Amino acid sequence: MKIILIGIQGSGKSTQGMLLQKKFGLPYLASGHIFRQLAKEDTETGKYIKEIMNAGYLIPDEKTLDIVSDYLNRTDYKNGYILDGFPRTVNQAEAFDQGADKVIYLRVSDEEAKKRIAIRVNDDNRQDETDEAIKKRIESFHKFTEPVLEHYRTKNLLIEVNGEQSIEDIHKDIMKKLEK
Repeated sequence: MKIILIGIQGSGKSTQGMLLQKKFGLPYLASGHIFRQLAKEDTETGKYIKEIMNAGYLIPDEKTLDIVSDYLNRTDYKNGYILDGFPRTVNQAEAFDQGADKVIYLRVSDEEAKKRIAIRVNDDNRQDETDEAIKKRIESFHKFTEPVLEHYRTKNLLIEVNGEQSIEDIHKDIMKKLEK
């Protein structure tokens, strides 16, 4: 099974991705984790990604597709995966050739996302989560990623879940909707 998780920053994609990983035994891959790891590297690519992320912008489509596709072409992912935070644009969704069986959208308001991110910033001390970067990411989600939802809706792959429930209730909703 190939599952994609989409949601605004702070919507709980990582939490639900880990629960789904445990439930299905599929590898979990978060594009944000990949990019944060690359940004730590003292390479041309690492410096480039760090600069873009710290400014709150999206990594360009072609670069994102190359990096994510490279990971998914590894043998670990040949029997399926849980992919978090990708695709973020319609261009990425259309060019993504590994595909998806289901796309789960964790619907969370901007206000709730900001509250959750504020808690996480204090806990994790992440440099890429400044107020300005968070604001730009939320704007980018509405501008670039919301149209991706329609792309998957027209393909009958989209599952929408209220992401403002408890972690357990969100997971139950996801499981119930995946079984249909």
